[in-house]
Amino acid sequence: MALSSPATGTADSPTGPRPTRGLLPLLLAGNTAMYALYIGVPGMLLALQIQAIDPADKVANFGLVSGISAIFATVFNPVAGALSDRSGRRNPWILAGGLLALPVMLLLGSVHTILLVTIAWCLGQAVMNIYQAAITSVVPDRVPMAARGKASAAVGLGLPIGSTIGALLGAAFSEHYRTGYLVLGAIVAATAVLFTGCAREERMPPKAALPVKEQIAAFGSALKEHDFRWAFIGRALLVLGYFAVAGFQLYILKDHTDLPAGLSPEEAVAILMPVNSVAMVVSTVLGGWLSDRFDRRKLFVGASAVLAAVALLIPAASASWTAMLAFSVVNGLGFGCYMAVDTALVTMVLPKAEDAARDMGVLNVANAGPQIVAPFVASLIVSLSGGYTALFLVAAVLSVLGALAVRPIRSVR
Repeated sequence: MALSSPATGTADSPTGPRPTRGLLPLLLAGNTAMYALYIGVPGMLLALQIQAIDPADKVANFGLVSGISAIFATVFNPVAGALSDRSGRRNPWILAGGLLALPVMLLLGSVHTILLVTIAWCLGQAVMNIYQAAITSVVPDRVPMAARGKASAAVGLGLPIGSTIGALLGAAFSEHYRTGYLVLGAIVAATAVLFTGCAREERMPPKAALPVKEQIAAFGSALKEHDFRWAFIGRALLVLGYFAVAGFQLYILKDHTDLPAGLSPEEAVAILMPVNSVAMVVSTVLGGWLSDRFDRRKLFVGASAVLAAVALLIPAASASWTAMLAFSVVNGLGFGCYMAVDTALVTMVLPKAEDAARDMGVLNVANAGPQIVAPFVASLIVSLSGGYTALFLVAAVLSVLGALAVRPIRSVR
């Protein structure tokens, strides 16, 4: 059963909303701000804050905070998507989530215990996933099928650019993390205002309220569709491997990598992120464009997932600074292409256009769900093995399994 046609209904229908002029730059800006916070906070500021509170148990505490807060991300993403589907609007949810990011970041920078850090970052995950669920649904809502690769590339470029901004801000405010939190929250809030002010939307017909039992059942209905289920599995496996390593990057540089004399781990992050981002930009643009040109999504998704696995073998084989630089380049090439093309693939296997936000929210469980497991799994592997080499190897295996998961998809080449 071909699932791609229903998923294009809103953007391609003659009576549906036409894509907004200038939408792609706005999607780039909106996703850049989101990833700047996602990388800058847990990748740098949160890790430093937790280390300052309890340096002896930083790995276990960081895993605990990251895992519990990711549960909130998993819950709020599909719920917020379903609410925006029901309201027939995306912009108000983007605006609300973006504006709420600022006071929540203020709260996060003001607390001084692991318990309060956990609560504050849970709130941060909640509001950011309200924002994410709505902005993720803009592509299937407003972009024609033929342009999905380009639109997904614009979305995908937000990751390397946002990652660089987040890492540089995290390094710049490493000794003043409260100010860093505020800056990142302000960027998201300002971008939400920009996006909703410039990206006009035509209101879709609101959906009638369903009983709670039917709403819960509806969340899982998309996973009954063969192609969507395999896309979900593939994304979950690769993201699990990616975040098992990425979430502990600062600690890997502190405790695993042989850094050159005079180079601090925080400065190393600020170097690695731009290197990774340049590679990711190149592969995101080329991957999105080539997948449109050749109409081959599965090939690019599978190959890029395998390349991400190869990247993880480099720091497993060597703890040198050169190996980490090589890892950043190869990882950027693989992950950038994967996220750009896999996002396009996913929009083509959505079961129903009218449930686009809800089903994209369900898919985002494959992004947020593994983040629940990854910190616990990573901290357990590091504790049992006494280092990070085994973590790299496990993550590589997960990436290969993610590549294999796209093979059973039938409706997309």
